[in-house]
Amino acid sequence: MKRTIVGVAVVAGLVQLNAIPAQAAPEIDPVKALKAALVRGQAVNIVATVKADYGHGVSLTSGMDGTIGFGPRGEIASDLSQTLRYSKTAISSARKLGLGDDAELQQTPVRTISSAGDDYVSGPVVDEALPQDTSWVRYRDTDLPASNMLLEVLEPGTLKALLISRTSYSDGVLKGTIKADKLAKVSRSFASRFGKPSKAANVSYTLWFSGDGLVERVAAKAVLPSRDGSLRVESDTRYSAWGRQVTILLPLEGDVIDRDQLGDKAPRQVPGVWS
Repeated sequence: MKRTIVGVAVVAGLVQLNAIPAQAAPEIDPVKALKAALVRGQAVNIVATVKADYGHGVSLTSGMDGTIGFGPRGEIASDLSQTLRYSKTAISSARKLGLGDDAELQQTPVRTISSAGDDYVSGPVVDEALPQDTSWVRYRDTDLPASNMLLEVLEPGTLKALLISRTSYSDGVLKGTIKADKLAKVSRSFASRFGKPSKAANVSYTLWFSGDGLVERVAAKAVLPSRDGSLRVESDTRYSAWGRQVTILLPLEGDVIDRDQLGDKAPRQVPGVWS
């Protein structure tokens, strides 16, 4: 299931651095540090926020927290909770389209457990659709959630590109700007969500590293082309407890119903911004 920036169905239905050799690189290679952390059974905790502004007063904000579990190639599972809030103008536009109830329901908390290409969703947004004795809706063939809406620093290729595109690095803080079209080539997460943006679009960012080279925080912002103009995105994520031992448990099969069995009673796409 291809990801889109959340709320589009409701709202719209409703550098590379040019050789700056003077900037020092981190003493510890963050890409090597990340790859060393990608161990099955280990995980990282995240707390993230995002604001997406479509202009004309139409915007949404979201917060997310939880755990992302790893395998040798990166994220393989996650257990995340998120909240979502639309601007008053976005809610008004949704009501005019007959989608007001859907928009307001999406503003309630959502919990999503993801693994092996499936998302399991619980919360008020799906509760009314659930038959008795079930608690989760399963969405099949989905992408794993991103820890940051713009820059998935849990992808070694993406992290490497951000290091190359730095404009400064000092005391564990790295700043830079990367062309959005270049980012789409190295980041599966970014390409899945935003497609292939114009070459003129840039993503600016700041990364904070721990003493052992792992990312502690990433803040990013960009203005990207959208269907009716431009989309301004700001996303901030903090990472902690790298290497914690965790097993992300899936819901019991008897507590789950597939989305395809619910007709129009449940959202057609995974609810929330990050999924």
